[in-house]
Amino acid sequence: MDSPIRRPEEILAYRSLPRILASKPKALWSAGPTDSVLTAMRFMAEKNIGFLVVLDNGSLVGVLSERDCARWAALGDRPLGTTPVSEIMVRKVITVDLSHKFGDCLALMHRHGIRHLPVTDNGNVIAVLSIRDLLSEAVSHNAKVIAELERERLTMFTSSA
Repeated sequence: MDSPIRRPEEILAYRSLPRILASKPKALWSAGPTDSVLTAMRFMAEKNIGFLVVLDNGSLVGVLSERDCARWAALGDRPLGTTPVSEIMVRKVITVDLSHKFGDCLALMHRHGIRHLPVTDNGNVIAVLSIRDLLSEAVSHNAKVIAELERERLTMFTSSA
């Protein structure tokens, strides 16, 4: 039985970012550079998230993760309630835009050792893509492929009987 020809968007590595983001909640959680680290940590705990983009007047100036906060809390000698986010945020931010594909995002995360990618559209951050989002997309894709293979197998067995 011949395999159907796959269009690029049906191949996981070429899956578009808009398609991946369509299944995510639309909320973009952020902190300001002058917010205290403690305020940012409380916000992350409240929203049950581990990553914030840091926006200054709508522009991306950094990112902050739970890991950044934990390291600062464990190693820092300044109180979390008075230390601004700008002192511990990561300033060199790797971002992607809507033209990137699944494979591009996975490669960037791997190359830079990161677990989150802010997604921009015309220079504005519109979402954050996590490694968990990509893993979920891969699991969903593989489940679909397995189901297709099982249907083909059943068709082969029932048509030859």
